[in-house]
Amino acid sequence: VPVIELRTPAEIEEMRPAGKFVASVLTAVRDAATVGTNLLELDRIAHQMIKDAGAESCYIDYHPSFGGSPFGKVICTSVNDAVLHGLPFDYVIKDGDLVSIDFAANVNGWVSDSAVSFVVGTARPADLRLIEATEVALEAGIKAAVLGNKLGDISAAIGDVARDYGYTVNMDFGGHGVGREMHGDPHVPNDGRPGRGYALREGLVVAIEPWFLETTDRIFTDKDGWTLRSADGSRGAHSEHTVAITADGPIILTARD
Repeated sequence: VPVIELRTPAEIEEMRPAGKFVASVLTAVRDAATVGTNLLELDRIAHQMIKDAGAESCYIDYHPSFGGSPFGKVICTSVNDAVLHGLPFDYVIKDGDLVSIDFAANVNGWVSDSAVSFVVGTARPADLRLIEATEVALEAGIKAAVLGNKLGDISAAIGDVARDYGYTVNMDFGGHGVGREMHGDPHVPNDGRPGRGYALREGLVVAIEPWFLETTDRIFTDKDGWTLRSADGSRGAHSEHTVAITADGPIILTARD
């Protein structure tokens, strides 16, 4: 039976610094990602920001059942046909690369988790459309994260956007509860049926994270034991925010300025 933890309004306030910090790191890493930048340099920037803030990485020692070994880096860098859990390696960003950065950190005992996708340099319209779909789906999922709705309403809102754009949805990885740990219950699939599942309650904090691939919903794990790539070599995009459900509506804790 999933144990779903609810946060008091005071605890949600305590979570804000983690959200702000995660947003600031994603902004800095995105700004640093130019043609000619090495992925390891992006990881180094995030590492330094963690150190300077007195924060803790959620990734560096992370070793779940699906990971090949402890992750060993502080951000996920997924490029082109990679979409999730991209292990930073010695790769120099090229003109036109589609880059997804995922980052989670613990500040004062609270975790936030967020992701952003963007094209470096000259963008293909198809890539911009794919990124847009994940962002629109994220907005739709957040809009559905209100009292009176069920978890299925969030999932259905995301899945509907994917279909509108002509993409299919992989159900292996989705959103999740966030709190003292990076991953908790409930699981938030990126497709589902409205009006079904857990009734959303005040104080629920979840990471909502649509990710789509251009022409498939099948993935495989790279030989690095971590990076998830599309089965057909098509590109992927990923957008994610940590969201608190409150009486006044959803609060996006990881909102970037």
